[in-house]
This record gives sequence, C-alpha cells and structure tokens, in this order.
Amino acid sequence: MSQNLPDPSTAPELFDGVLQRRMVAYVIDFVFLLLIAIIIAFVGLIAGFLTLGLGWVAIPIVAPIAVLGYYAATLGSHRRATPGMQAMDIILTPTRGAPLDGWRILIHPLLFWITVWISWPLSLVFALFTPRQQMVHDLIAGTLMVRRSPMERHWGSLRASA
Repeated sequence: MSQNLPDPSTAPELFDGVLQRRMVAYVIDFVFLLLIAIIIAFVGLIAGFLTLGLGWVAIPIVAPIAVLGYYAATLGSHRRATPGMQAMDIILTPTRGAPLDGWRILIHPLLFWITVWISWPLSLVFALFTPRQQMVHDLIAGTLMVRRSPMERHWGSLRASA
C-alpha cells in the first residue's frame, strides 16, 4: 500500500460516516441508473416497433454498456465520484499508489455489483471490521472511499511537505 494512504487513527475526519454516506450515495446513483434504464427501455420499445423487433434485442446489450458508461464518465472524471458520491462528499481514491486508471474505474463498479448480488449484507458487515471501512470490492480493486473535503486538505498537506 502507498505510504500516503490515510490512516483512520491519524485522520479520522476522512472516514467519518463514510459507510452511511456510501449507502445514501448508492440510493442516489441507483435512481440515476433507473432513469437511464427507463429511457433505454422506452427508446428500445419504440425502436423495436420500427425495426420489427431488432430494437428489443439491443436492450440487453445497450443497458449494461450505458451503466458502465455512467461509471466511466463519473468515476473517470477529475472528481472521481458519481453524482451520489459527490452529493455525499465522498471520493474514490486508489490505495496501491497508482492513479485511478480506466481498468480500475470499470473493475470497481463491476465488483461492487457482483458482491451486491451475491450478498450485500456480508459486504456491509465486512466494512464494519476493516480499519478504513473498505468493502470487499474496494479491497479487491485496490480502492478506498474517503470524505472529499477533508481529503483535499490531506492532499494539500502532502504537497506542502513534499
């Protein structure tokens, strides 16, 4: 792990309420993804009638691509957060000293949805017992979720000491 990785014992403000904020951010992002799915279904329904059923076949292909595009556009931006995460003042940051690259941006949400489908309570309970409140998919992807505003101060102090 990176030597610049924040520690909950020395910077507790970075981890204050992160798990609760993540749950609310998930609900906000789920609403956005639901709206995207509804739009895709509506357009696919109309396209299906116009193309004699071909549009209906495209829906199961286009919907996952749109969801991955949502995460790529939001987590891949300079903010490194989805709209729900931005609203809850949390940010996704790498733990292995590498930048948040394209693969990690796509692997993180894929692992998240897999762990949610398998057992979301287990993933939440797991986060209660890790020092940085990391969920299973965070540990696998090598990411960390922290509060954005205190993290900006943390990054500023690292730049000042360097």
